[in-house]
Parts: sequence; C-alpha cells; structure tokens
Amino acid sequence: MIAEILCVGTELLHGDIVNTNARYISKKLAEIAVDVHYQTVVGDNQVRIRQCLGVAFSRADIIICTGGLGPTQDDITKDVLAEFFNVEMVYDEESYQHIKKVYSRFRKDFPKNNLRQAYFPKGAVVLDNPNGTANACIMNGEIDGKSKIGILLPGPPKEMEPLVDNSVIPYLKQFSHEVVYGEKLVVVNIGESAAEEMILDLIEKQTNPTIAPYASAGKVIFRITAKAESREKCIELIEPVKEELIRRFGKENAYVTENGMAEDKTAQLLLKENITVATAESLTGGLVASRLVSYPGISRVFKEGFVTYSNEAKINTLHVNRDTLSKYGAVSEETAKEMAYGAAQASGSDLGVSTTGIAGPDGGTEDKPVGLFYVCVYYKGGFSVKEVTSSGSREMIRDRAATMALDLVRRCIEDKQN
Repeated sequence: MIAEILCVGTELLHGDIVNTNARYISKKLAEIAVDVHYQTVVGDNQVRIRQCLGVAFSRADIIICTGGLGPTQDDITKDVLAEFFNVEMVYDEESYQHIKKVYSRFRKDFPKNNLRQAYFPKGAVVLDNPNGTANACIMNGEIDGKSKIGILLPGPPKEMEPLVDNSVIPYLKQFSHEVVYGEKLVVVNIGESAAEEMILDLIEKQTNPTIAPYASAGKVIFRITAKAESREKCIELIEPVKEELIRRFGKENAYVTENGMAEDKTAQLLLKENITVATAESLTGGLVASRLVSYPGISRVFKEGFVTYSNEAKINTLHVNRDTLSKYGAVSEETAKEMAYGAAQASGSDLGVSTTGIAGPDGGTEDKPVGLFYVCVYYKGGFSVKEVTSSGSREMIRDRAATMALDLVRRCIEDKQN
C-alpha cells in the first residue's frame, strides 16, 4: 500500500515550528511495509487543503494528516475530509465528554468554540487522545470508486506520536502482511562519490534488499533495507549484501551501527576492552566528549574531557610545551600529539584523543588554510595522527573533525587487537 503524509499548519510554512511529524510517521509506516511516496506541507487554508487532499487521494491509498483539529475557525481538516468521503459531520458525545474532562483537570471553563472538536465525519473511527483535547479519527471508504483511508491526527508531536504508535499502526497492520527492516553501514575514509562507484553494480541491480547511500560529516552511511514476511527473513536477505559491502570497502573502513553514529562503534570497543579514555579538544570544543557521553554506560571508561581552546590552556592543563607551540603552532601534528598525551597523563587514562585546527571562516593562512585540522590518538605508548584539509562551513569542519577523531580511536584499538 502507498501512503502520503499531509502536514497542515501555516506555522510550519513560516518556519516557526520544525516539522518532525512527517519523519516520525514515515519511519513507523516503513516498519510495516507501507511505502511513502510524497510528503506535503500546507497552510491553514480550506481551498489549498482541499487541493492537497485531492492530489494525495489521487495517487495514494492512505492519507495521514497532522494538524487542523483545533477549536478555531481555521481548523477545518475534518470538514474537508468529510467532503471527500461525501458524508456529513456528526456529533460525538464521547469526544465532548473527553474535552470537558481535559478542561476540568486544569479547572478551566469549557470555551464554546471547543465544541467543534466533538464533531467528526460520519462513520469515522474516533481515536481517543489522552494528551490533548483534539481526538483523532480514521475514515475508511470509497472515493471515486476506489478504496481509500484518511487518517487525521493532532499536530503537536507529544499528542500525535502516541496515537500513531497505539492506534494508527495497529489499525494499518491489517492491510500489510510484510515487515521492513534495515541496517546501517558506516563507511569512513572514502568519499560519497568514490564509495558509490565502488558498489555501483550492486546499486544498479538492487531489488530486495535495496542500498541507499547518504553522506554525513566525515562518513558515508549506506542503509540496507529488506522487505519480507518476518524480521528474521529480512536479516537473512541483508546479511550477504552487508558482507559484500564490507569486503569491498575494507573492514578498516566499514562497520555496522544501529543508528549510523560513528561514536557507537567506538564506545562499544572502549567498553568491551575496558579502555579508559580522555579527550583534549581545541577545534571541536567538546564535540568529541559530547558524542562519547551520549552512549549509555560510557561513564565506566570515559574519565575526563579537556577543552583547551587557548595556547595558555594547552600549556597549563595539558602541559603542551611552549616551545612546541612557538615553533610549530597550535594547529600542527606536534601540538596534537602533545595534547593527546597530556590528556591521557592528566586524567590517568589508557588513551588520549585530541583535535586542533582552523574552523574558519577567518584565521587561515597560505600554509595553514581554513579547514586544516589534526586529530591524534595516544595509546599504548604510540601515536596515530591524521591531517585533513576540509571544505564547508565552520560547523561542518568541526563536525567532520569530531567524527574522524572518534573513528581514529576505533582504528587504533582494532589495530592493537590484530
């Protein structure tokens, strides 16, 4: 079955609110093998909402709308849906009592215009909304002789998400007898174009599973997705494709993580091998430490994070040699080494990782341009350093450096294991 998502709200078009609803709904539909071909955002305008619904119903079996269920005059999504199914709006006593209960909870009077929220298209399945006044609904019927499903949900994510999980997905499961499962393969040290070229023959021949690449700072992520009657069968289909991708990219450059985050693999290795770690950051300003501590349980091995942005901080906290800074500069391999070593020594950690560079947009020179950075790992008496000159915005450069630093930690640990 094909679904389309229509998010209603002028505030979304103006950028006042980030539209997270479409992403959430799409992910949930994918889990039950319902494909989403289009996502649309439209303002609170009856004519345009009607037009968008008309287009959506012409090309999809299921339309899921969020927003437009409020008590004001511009909340007309239910009215428009009733027109498409050629039914009248009818009063729902349970919804009326639901609204009264919500207002009594906050000891507030029931505004008369909230009565609008107690009316639904005739024949709709009304979904109780425990987190707001606006109940949702599902319409299942015919439009122009074709079977269609229209689902209306409240706009606020805290109201919409539980309804999707507890009501919408269980309802739609009766129409879908397959599951979709995917795994994410992280590829580092290879650019997006080069990585795609290495497996272009597989992408061109793909059927089930499918392979979808997308770039992220410092890495390329390949999502391998299979559709089958069970999760176990999906995994069986994915396994040989995953093994072939790792073979082509090399084990040192490719690995599987649940969410495509480089830090997850690194954190898992640190915990598994019980290797304590400290970070020394200049360029990234705490990004490396922040990513590490996002992993549950990392407190067992993560000892300390140092943000030594100034030269004096590098000298006083990490004991970087003043002569090193004077001779080579803060952005140099030599300084990166002393920072990583200093972090390990100051914290009593097994491993120290450092970042230093020029994020821009100003501050670069001919010898040391904007985008130049060094990441370094000190581990078991040895150093591993990477020099990179990256393009992009200040945030992109910092993000890429943090990713590369975390991946360098992973590679150093794995190299010592082999």
